[in-house]
Amino acid sequence: QVQLLESGGGLVQAGGSLRLSCEASGRTFSNADMGWFRQVPGKEREFAAAISRSGGRTFYTNSVKGRFTISRDNAKNTVFLQMNSLQPEDTAVYYCAARSLPSAIGYLYTTSDEYQYWGQGTQVTVSS
Repeated sequence: QVQLLESGGGLVQAGGSLRLSCEASGRTFSNADMGWFRQVPGKEREFAAAISRSGGRTFYTNSVKGRFTISRDNAKNTVFLQMNSLQPEDTAVYYCAARSLPSAIGYLYTTSDEYQYWGQGTQVTVSS
């Protein structure tokens, strides 16, 4: 079992930055691929970024590529999402997710049903 707790959301002006953190409990964190998803009311949860168990591979959706950076500290059981050049369309609830099932070699999953554990979410609001 993995329990996830996000923090770091808030209100920021367009062009600003935020750093989200997700702290995991349990001993399986280093064996889990981690992802960040986001959701706005009335829309499906969408993939933002993912990182492999070792941290050696990352993947981003096109809309955040070059602006967001996902990283992890396995010693601290924490994954981060550094968000720069934020825009109003980035406004959403951001969720941290963990996948501890075996994964295809070199592949990072981008659909929510591939992740087993979820945090409660943290609100990010970007004003124009």
